[in-house]
Amino acid sequence: MSGDDTDKPLRPATRVVRGGRRSEWTGPVVNPPVWRASTHLYDCDADRHAAGGNNADGQFFYGRRGAPTQWALAEALTQLERGAHGTVLYPSGVAAIAGCMLAVLKPGDRLLMADNAYDPSRSMATGLLARIGVATTFFDPRDVEGFGALCAAGAKAVWLECPGSLTFEVCDVPALAAIAREHGAVSMIDNTWASPLGFAALEHGCDIVMMSLSKHVGGHSDLMMGSASAGKRWYTALRRTSQELGQIVSPDDAALAARGLRTMAVRLEAQTRSALKIATWLESQPQVARVMCPLLPSDPGHALWQRDFTGGCGLFAFVLASDDPQASGKVADALELFGIGYSWGGFESLALPVRPEDYRSIMPGTGGAPAIRLAIGLEDADDLIADLGQALENVT
Repeated sequence: MSGDDTDKPLRPATRVVRGGRRSEWTGPVVNPPVWRASTHLYDCDADRHAAGGNNADGQFFYGRRGAPTQWALAEALTQLERGAHGTVLYPSGVAAIAGCMLAVLKPGDRLLMADNAYDPSRSMATGLLARIGVATTFFDPRDVEGFGALCAAGAKAVWLECPGSLTFEVCDVPALAAIAREHGAVSMIDNTWASPLGFAALEHGCDIVMMSLSKHVGGHSDLMMGSASAGKRWYTALRRTSQELGQIVSPDDAALAARGLRTMAVRLEAQTRSALKIATWLESQPQVARVMCPLLPSDPGHALWQRDFTGGCGLFAFVLASDDPQASGKVADALELFGIGYSWGGFESLALPVRPEDYRSIMPGTGGAPAIRLAIGLEDADDLIADLGQALENVT
């Protein structure tokens, strides 16, 4: 098994299977063994000194710098992320968000954050970053002209998420990233929804791309992990900041994430196909006011999604045609095949009542209308449709 697959014209689904499987890390088996170790030993003191000066994956030094289990996963993710020099692993998606922001921002800087970003990203801006003297301005990422004016007024960094959290608006990422770069701002993006299989964020102009590996990469709702990938300059900053904060992922979790990664392409394809079928069906239901899903030709963001993305996933939302503020909870309670819970990207389907306007500063959300976010798993789509059909009978 060669470690130089990045030089070959392999398609993403092949890289998902082959990435990170260097023979010096796997030995004679398919997967890298789980290396559980805090202490790495040296043959002599000269080797210890040499290892300390070689701060790179593949160099044994101490447990916080990882071992083949973590290195293999990071390399596989780097090989998937076109344009990346390297990938840093974090113990959760939120830790990855913090790692990105702290690697780029310092006291006195200004951050521009898309108003439809994931709530913990928003909370980090108004909490941790505010406490260390970083100011944040929230903006509507669909307003490219307004974004240009904000960048011209001065900003160190921009945080994007596409599609947006809970309401799934699609923004023009290449245009926003180009404007940010023109004004000297670093563009960072949460690409958890699409993954590198569905959106090549670095190739579309972003400087740093972050993912929650708890979702699609893990794929089985049994681990917490995050990642951030970048070109050489920002990868170096991410790695330095992560090490200064003592961030490390467990080798057992890294092994689970690597195992999930191998089937991510087929899972995403199946979940996207089912999501489109279910979203199309929901559009025709009298109890549904609108479906927020960029996979649908009727969605306002569909043209941009079709232009920039090569895939989707099973996550979308719909708004109920009801004045009852409890309607979304009643529907969720009536569902039998959907669990009620946070996170997504696993093999099981989930339904979550949401109020996006609670996590917005300038964008309207759903205007207070009851809404439900669905995460479509690997169950039969027709069974899920039947379950939704009986649950929607509770809408009045």
